[in-house]
Amino acid sequence: MDSQLWVVGTLLTSIILIVFTIVKLKFHPFLALLLASFYVGSLMGMNPVDMVNAMEGGIGGTLGFLAAVIGLGTILGKMMEISGAAERIGITLQKCRWLSPDVIMVLVGLVCGITLFVEVGVVLLIPLAFSIAKKTNTSLLKLAIPLCTALMAVHCIVPPHPAALYVTNALGADIGSVIIYGLIIGLGASLVGGPLFLKLVGNRLPFKPVPEEFSDLKVRREEDLPSLGATLFTVLLPIALMLIKTGAELMNMEKGTTLFTILQFIGNPITAMFIAAFVAYYILGIRQNMGMSTLLTKTEDCFASIANILLIIGAGGAFNGVLKASGLADVLALILSNLDMHPILLAWLVAIILHAAVGSATVAMMGATAIVSPMLPMYPGVSPEIITLAIGSGAIGCTIVTDSLFWLVKQYCGATLNETFKYYTTATFIASLVALGGTFLLSYII
Repeated sequence: MDSQLWVVGTLLTSIILIVFTIVKLKFHPFLALLLASFYVGSLMGMNPVDMVNAMEGGIGGTLGFLAAVIGLGTILGKMMEISGAAERIGITLQKCRWLSPDVIMVLVGLVCGITLFVEVGVVLLIPLAFSIAKKTNTSLLKLAIPLCTALMAVHCIVPPHPAALYVTNALGADIGSVIIYGLIIGLGASLVGGPLFLKLVGNRLPFKPVPEEFSDLKVRREEDLPSLGATLFTVLLPIALMLIKTGAELMNMEKGTTLFTILQFIGNPITAMFIAAFVAYYILGIRQNMGMSTLLTKTEDCFASIANILLIIGAGGAFNGVLKASGLADVLALILSNLDMHPILLAWLVAIILHAAVGSATVAMMGATAIVSPMLPMYPGVSPEIITLAIGSGAIGCTIVTDSLFWLVKQYCGATLNETFKYYTTATFIASLVALGGTFLLSYII
């Protein structure tokens, strides 16, 4: 019992240390996670050399796969941004008169969010919300909240987003299955947390015009944008390629055959994203009259932007490595298995608490993975895909003042702190609950 109390105390204080150093001392999450790794290793009595080796192995094992995929995905997202492909999707959806403006924002967020980091997606797509708000005389909150809720949902539960991809890889889940289930759950959660929630709020939702300081932001001219077909082909190509691998496995094809090997190769996330990046270069770059020197400059710019996320993910791998090498993970698995709590609910709860505390969905999902993954072998009836979705569902919720996205929404909408809490934080929490319900429902089907 004493050893179990020591393990629980070590884990809880390490999480408190991460939260305290990030929120209060303003440490970068990379440094906070490394500090927590040293802290856990020391309290668990690890040999200093073994501790460093565990951290090194955790960083290498995590980034060995993710670095290439995230880098290639960033190229795809950058091409979406500079070519105007994201605006093309939004403008096309605006022409669907049977879709309400808030539903349009959800669909734009879901489709464009596949290739864009959530903060980049907000900055890139918010001019579209401004345009629709002016044309329809709609409160900006009614458009921005569905957009940002959808972007957050895709960010947390749909690979190849870094955090979702990290959890998928760490738990050994099938990436194609996670993409399909994630898009379905993300759509439902975003529609309920965004348009449906705001419909119930009704006239109590304050009218927010486009803030004066953002009134000069404009959507590009339609004739300057790539075609819808080219845009959708580029966005959906990597997903389609990754689903090929999943389809080959679901059809129980004979392993070792030439066809199976080719499909496995094409469907590997690294291969799929590599192909998609060059297709994006051609369709969204060269065909849009961009030279290779311009594309090189844009590629260098986008690579500079992912250093932050790569370091955080690497440090999360180090923390996970120390938890396993120190023996803490094994004892924690035994303790958690004795709790009278379903693993799906536990995974969701840990992720949502960590997101609220740390303010980063990525850090929250990595922390939840480290805590929950040791107990999964004791629940063979729960697939890793389901736990991946449960962790992502938790990270969607509780977007509060610790999260930069909270302040982006507040600033762009010209809302007060109380209004942002009341409507946007509530929307993400509802979306998180709906995603949890969808995950539970899915666990009885697959």
